[in-house]
Amino acid sequence: MTVTIQERSTSASTSNTTARERDDLVRTHLPLVGHLVREMLGRLPAHVSREDLVSAGMAALAHAAKGFDPSRGIPFGSFATTRIRGALLDELRGLDWASRSVRTRARKVETTTQELTAALGRTPTQTELAEALGVAPEELKTIDDDVQRAVVLSLQGFTAGTAEDLVPERTPGPEDLILHRERIGYLHHAIGALPERLRAVVTAYFFEERPMNDIARELGVTESRVSQLRAEALMLLRDGLNNHLDPHLLNAQERAGGCVARRREAYYSQIAGQGDLSARLAHTTALGIPFNL
Repeated sequence: MTVTIQERSTSASTSNTTARERDDLVRTHLPLVGHLVREMLGRLPAHVSREDLVSAGMAALAHAAKGFDPSRGIPFGSFATTRIRGALLDELRGLDWASRSVRTRARKVETTTQELTAALGRTPTQTELAEALGVAPEELKTIDDDVQRAVVLSLQGFTAGTAEDLVPERTPGPEDLILHRERIGYLHHAIGALPERLRAVVTAYFFEERPMNDIARELGVTESRVSQLRAEALMLLRDGLNNHLDPHLLNAQERAGGCVARRREAYYSQIAGQGDLSARLAHTTALGIPFNL
């Protein structure tokens, strides 16, 4: 409603705008930037900077005022909205290119970890993993931090899509809402089906936001071991969600036979056994707002 009122109030009859009129357009439509940014942030992970999006939106609003021609009969609000959305997309594309690089590194680390696990019959140590990847143990820690952020992005957004996927262009319909609620329910069930120690690490680290050394002390293991457990849990969660929601995302190695594959299949079955659609929907309100994990 605010945008509609602003659009009506800024329709002009002249073919050009003066500097004073452009300044007035910008000042009048400053709330439009905030509205579009807030709308977008509802679909984005918490680490995306609101300030960066606002800055990009403000610059786009100023450029829109300079390029606005009232004689075309297009309300300034609509004209500016298109420009601002485009600028926000450009800002997100920059983040998306970075996340693609991280996802590539994540896949390499994950594949190497699985290969070593199959060969050794146990989870490899950080030193063994670093040696197999051809990097220093210190660099592996940096890779691990980037990987965890990328995985959390996937868990929070339930997709690793492009920037365009994150911009809401329409109001979700009933079917979209049901699918969204079902995804959240599957995440609950995937966490609930994790082995006890992995579930404890995920809950403590991501939802209780406890430091790594605190978790290690409680479990009686080293911080390095907690990091390994966290990585193992997140891989299981991702594959568990993909198995039920996006089976085509599981690669050939994850579908192959062997004891590791059998354990994964058992985990997938446990997720399904956590409940039906009604049980999954019960983890959110009718409006799709999740209850606490």
